[in-house]
Amino acid sequence: MCRTFAPKLAIAEDPVCGSGHCHIVPLWAQKLGKEKLVARQASKRGGTLYCEMHGNRVRLAGTAVLYSIADLYVEEEN
Repeated sequence: MCRTFAPKLAIAEDPVCGSGHCHIVPLWAQKLGKEKLVARQASKRGGTLYCEMHGNRVRLAGTAVLYSIADLYVEEEN
């Protein structure tokens, strides 16, 4: 199980942490000799991630909920 906590950001626990799984999927894929893994997050709101190794990248799939919408403006520094 991979859990993420960020109390300073008012996140007691991330129900399903995709970025955390990007760190542990390569480890478990290598240990188990598999390229495809299914991860079940056993938190209160929980969820399932379908993980697949693609070279040095991890592809994640599953059900998601829209968290926020934002516009990001980036200026070049001269």
